Amino acid sequence: DLLTFSRVGTRGKPFKSTDCALVLEQTLANLQMAIEDRGAVITHDALPTVMADDSQLVQLFQNLIENAIKFQSEDPPRIHISAEQKGDEWVFSVADNGIGIEPEFFDRIFVIFQRLHGVDEYSGTGIGLAVCKKIVERHGGHIWVESEPGKGSTFYFTIPAK
Repeated sequence: DLLTFSRVGTRGKPFKSTDCALVLEQTLANLQMAIEDRGAVITHDALPTVMADDSQLVQLFQNLIENAIKFQSEDPPRIHISAEQKGDEWVFSVADNGIGIEPEFFDRIFVIFQRLHGVDEYSGTGIGLAVCKKIVERHGGHIWVESEPGKGSTFYFTIPAK
């Protein structure tokens, strides 16, 4: 994870036309065991083609979906991915029905090694969302979350529509 974080800016591939539907397909294949183990239901709207590093977009979607699966409530995870063009950028969203996040932690979760839960409660390194932030920023976008404890979270990120 730390190696992935350190390589985002230095080892990225040149941007090329990238079909986000194919990126999501690859992501879901990578996460197939976790999806099946947790009984997750993942749906998505039509997704655009953007100029991007496809491998980093897979990592971005994988980290966000993996978290949505991991931080589930008592119900099986339901995750929905969508994208909407707003002006000169695409706004992507990854929405879940998980445990949610208190508003005072919205900024902190994107800082490397910041965790809201102990390792005994949820596994992980505290690097995943920091990697997401770094990937999105490399692509000229930004990332944020809207959430309510007990009701789930929606992670948003933007990528220029050029």
